[in-house]
Amino acid sequence: MTQKKIIVVFGATGAQGGGVVRAILGDRNSEFAVRAVTRDPESDKAKELAKMGAEVVSGDVDDVQSIKKVLAGAYGAYFVTFFWAHFSPEKEMAEAKNMAQAAKEAGLKHVIWSTLEDVRKFIPLSDDRMPTLQGKYKVPHLDGKGESDQFFIDAGVPVTFLLTSFYWDNLIYFGMGPKRGSDGKLAITFPMGDKKMAGIAADDIGKCAYGVFKKGEELIGKRVGIAGDHNSCKEIARAMSKVYGEEVVYNEITPEQYRGFGFPGADDLGNMFQFYRDFEKEFNGVRDLKFSKELNPELQSFEMWLAQNAKRIPID
Repeated sequence: MTQKKIIVVFGATGAQGGGVVRAILGDRNSEFAVRAVTRDPESDKAKELAKMGAEVVSGDVDDVQSIKKVLAGAYGAYFVTFFWAHFSPEKEMAEAKNMAQAAKEAGLKHVIWSTLEDVRKFIPLSDDRMPTLQGKYKVPHLDGKGESDQFFIDAGVPVTFLLTSFYWDNLIYFGMGPKRGSDGKLAITFPMGDKKMAGIAADDIGKCAYGVFKKGEELIGKRVGIAGDHNSCKEIARAMSKVYGEEVVYNEITPEQYRGFGFPGADDLGNMFQFYRDFEKEFNGVRDLKFSKELNPELQSFEMWLAQNAKRIPID
């Protein structure tokens, strides 16, 4: 039996990384094996991955030597950073630089870098339609990733830039689900106007990434945007109304109002939604539903995802 090519997956216990691990290990005929990187191999999630057949190893994305060590002998890697653990684009960029450097030195044949747009290329810092945050960003959790693309280019790494979309899972975990107003009606609240938002099930990101690895060389150097659906907030509310058996309305607000909600990261997310809204064609145009489906034949639409997950969305 020929030895399988090792894909090293960072953030293996997170939403994206975990999805990549499950997608590869779920295919018995896969040409790839998985080395799952986590800070804590003793965690329940890490043990679950080991049971599925992953080689689980300890790694630290803040330490370039640690990254080099886990990449030894591998064919490829899935690199992802997690802004919401620290709210620092600088930290994300330092991690990405470590990853690019280590990938080059390890001689990897195919790297996927999970990235997003640098919004400053669309709305310069001098443009006051959107407030500048942390002194030099428009949407910190997007800009840091987008700026980091250059590290992989400069290092000459064989990379595919994977541009993800809004996770529908945010409706479960980030309090973005329907809330009951003083009038007793359920409502979702977003500053999206009537524009469509590219969204995806977190698990489908992993399956799409696996599709990229399977296509291999033809996607090296390419920017690949993925989404399961493009929905307006009214369409999202309509789909929820059907599933919950009562009306869910779309409460449209301004980005300024969203930024003012005051929870950690509200200003960042308010700017993100404003970018989605004001650059709908540019953002959604890159996230091709047909090609996403080609990468991942099991790709879910929003309605399919909702049918499976409606009960998991907390309703206040």
